[in-house]
Amino acid sequence: MAQQAFEDVVEDFEFLDDWEDRYRMVIEMGKAMEPLPDALKVPATRVEGCASQVWLHPRIEDGTFHFEGDSDALIVRGLIAVLHRLYDGLPVAEVPAVDAKAEMGRLGLTEALSAQRSNGLRAMIERIRTEAANAA
Repeated sequence: MAQQAFEDVVEDFEFLDDWEDRYRMVIEMGKAMEPLPDALKVPATRVEGCASQVWLHPRIEDGTFHFEGDSDALIVRGLIAVLHRLYDGLPVAEVPAVDAKAEMGRLGLTEALSAQRSNGLRAMIERIRTEAANAA
């Protein structure tokens, strides 16, 4: 059920033998993202439950879910980039049905993240699911 962009990440991760290489790839994905405009870094877009500053700005266009995001932490920016590949472009009604925990598990990310980062990732996923459910 994952987007092709996410499947491409899964394929890339299969070629990486250790977590350090995967960590670097996630960071590079975050660096390649367009920054969220400062005007969108407001309390309404801030994700609570993250150790670092995180903002997600969802939008629905023609029944399709899109979002932009940003963080002040490089690894978290990378996690946002991974989530973007998982969710962006899905029909809004399909977003809540994505098993993000299982999909992220395919990347081996869940075992390698600290407890704080894992909590933040769950908070980001929950925000995405809630926003999509409210829009559907």
